[in-house]
Amino acid sequence: MIKDNLHEINSKLPSDVTLVAVSKFHPVERLMEAYNAGQRVFAESRPQELAAKVPQMPADVQWHFIGHLQTNKLKLVLPYVSLVQSVDSLHLLQAISAWAVAHNKVIDVLLELHLGAEETKQGFTEDEILSLCHSERSEESIRIRGLMGMASHTEDRAQVEGEFARIEALYKRIKASGMEDFDTLSIGMSGDWPLAVQHGATMVRIGTDIFGPREY
Repeated sequence: MIKDNLHEINSKLPSDVTLVAVSKFHPVERLMEAYNAGQRVFAESRPQELAAKVPQMPADVQWHFIGHLQTNKLKLVLPYVSLVQSVDSLHLLQAISAWAVAHNKVIDVLLELHLGAEETKQGFTEDEILSLCHSERSEESIRIRGLMGMASHTEDRAQVEGEFARIEALYKRIKASGMEDFDTLSIGMSGDWPLAVQHGATMVRIGTDIFGPREY
């Protein structure tokens, strides 16, 4: 089933859009089904779960982190991931930078825009993101690769489309400024990824449509 689901999604996904398989709450056996069907990019949202799965999966897997990351959990995430998609505060950005300096690493990150209507959502405002991207940043330990956002959990297609249009406009504005390495717009999940692609997504994060309902 997972193989068929991946084939179906990839048949509709433009070749220049990266499919990120959201594997949180699914056992390694199901991740391996996706891996054996050709999937190589996986995303987790809980540090302990990520750290437990990494050694059980092949070495060529690219891991992304997409959850709210507490600074005291960096050691469970940063050694393993190729991208932290969910940087949602200056405090976290500074902590990642400090960890990277201490470990002689460069960490690729996305800045999370507070996109949806829910007050519980994390993220920066547009002005905060513009300030971060346009300021003279001396840290060579951090690469801001783009933006990430989650649309409101709603059946209102117009609202979701409006939110995607908003983050797309911000992404294009920053990209047009000539910011180096800024090339990733991560929007769209199982329920709304086709809309996200229409609004310039370079990366979609899909879990349920690949793996089915969460198992735990």
